[in-house]
Amino acid sequence: MSENILLVWSMLLFAAVVAGKAAYRFGAPALLLFLGVGMLFGLYVIDFHSFEITQMIGMLALCIILFSGGMDTEFVEIRPVLAPGVVLATLGVALTALLCGGFIYLLSGWVGLSLSLPVSLLLASTMASTDSASVFSILRSKKQGLSENLRPLLELESGSNDPMAYMLTIVLVSVATSTSGDVSVGDSIFKFIVQMVVGCGMGYGIGRLAVFAINRINIKNNTSLYSVLLLAFVFFSFSFTTLVWGNGYLAVYITGLVVGNYKIAHRGHLVSFFDGFTWLSQIVMFLTIGLLVNSDELLQPEVLILGGAVAAFMIFVARPTSVLLCLAPFRKFSTKARMYVSWVGLRGAVPIIFATYPIVAGVENGRLIFNVAFLCTLFSLIFQGTTVSAMANWLGLAYEEKEPLFKVGIPDSIKSNFSEIVVTEAMLVKGQTLRDIDIADNTLVVMISRAGEYFVPRGNTALAVGDRLLVVSDRNEEELQEMYDELGIKEVMSLR
Repeated sequence: MSENILLVWSMLLFAAVVAGKAAYRFGAPALLLFLGVGMLFGLYVIDFHSFEITQMIGMLALCIILFSGGMDTEFVEIRPVLAPGVVLATLGVALTALLCGGFIYLLSGWVGLSLSLPVSLLLASTMASTDSASVFSILRSKKQGLSENLRPLLELESGSNDPMAYMLTIVLVSVATSTSGDVSVGDSIFKFIVQMVVGCGMGYGIGRLAVFAINRINIKNNTSLYSVLLLAFVFFSFSFTTLVWGNGYLAVYITGLVVGNYKIAHRGHLVSFFDGFTWLSQIVMFLTIGLLVNSDELLQPEVLILGGAVAAFMIFVARPTSVLLCLAPFRKFSTKARMYVSWVGLRGAVPIIFATYPIVAGVENGRLIFNVAFLCTLFSLIFQGTTVSAMANWLGLAYEEKEPLFKVGIPDSIKSNFSEIVVTEAMLVKGQTLRDIDIADNTLVVMISRAGEYFVPRGNTALAVGDRLLVVSDRNEEELQEMYDELGIKEVMSLR
């Protein structure tokens, strides 16, 4: 029996990877294909109906995804957009849930479902946050730059807005299952504030503890154990924070943010490990969700009508309205930037995972909530996910994001600056050889890339326009940039 389970899951993973490759080629979100593979296997191969297991898998996967997203985010990039990002992640989620909940309440009666106001708001709350897995995956796989600091803004919002949706979902589950109506609004607000404060504090503290432990514990005889150690901190951050009444999802994201922005040993190994593990988590989570879907329930006319209408309202009304209201105080964003933020409100696995909570708690119409949340996610990935790049180009916000040719893993213990530059005509005014270039002291050109060939240069090596040079310098970034400006070098990429 266990061998059959392993066989099926190996086939699932293989099919998901192949689907991901096809998705990249045709410009579709890979996560959408993962979901489709899960649905196909659930329809013809596997009979899977455990919402509890799905909830557990989703919780573990979200911990990895949020931590990895925080770890890959540079604080220097999100600092300029910290305020609007936090507003979108909190007030924006609440406004989206309120607007969408009111629409569901009015529409459900028209289609013959007559959902109560608490259940309508609960359904809206499960779908109110943008999904970090979808946003991180699509933005980073496109390798497309966005002007006006939009990429760090979107990643900050999607990585930090799940706690707000989670809190709204938990509170409204309590309201929907309460028979005495004893759920206090004041108590709910107090619990939310406590969860946010404790989550931030514990996330920062555990992040600093993780950095200290990785840098001080000497396990150089087996460097792979550093990844295991950091993984333990990820799950400890979530579980311990939840135990002390904090928000575990927020804590995990902040722990990742702290670890990613402090100097740690073996960063290259850790980043590679969590990059692969994050993809595995996304694949398993979306496959499991796909297995859970009941196509007969999903294709019922009232479910299709409600799901389609709610998805359209959220994409074209609720999300744009909440974004415009939240970004109104921040004048630095152009109208096109606000339009793009409104469009990239991707839904993904998080709304579906949150939609399992009403079912597990025994909320009336719990299956309906799950099916509508699934449909809204599907429509969002199809219509928004496939047009992320095209919309940025259409609005004139995209630019080509160039990647360095030299993939150098630099330990944080090395203080030197590594950079990649492109040779220009201005750089060769005084001569064609490397010794003719006015390079500052304590600065070396250690490798040259030309027409796909790599070689170590010497003083008499002739340079050509377009050559890419790997430069190592003990000078600080300001002095190094000043030297590049004097040489007329315009294209510089830092490798740290």
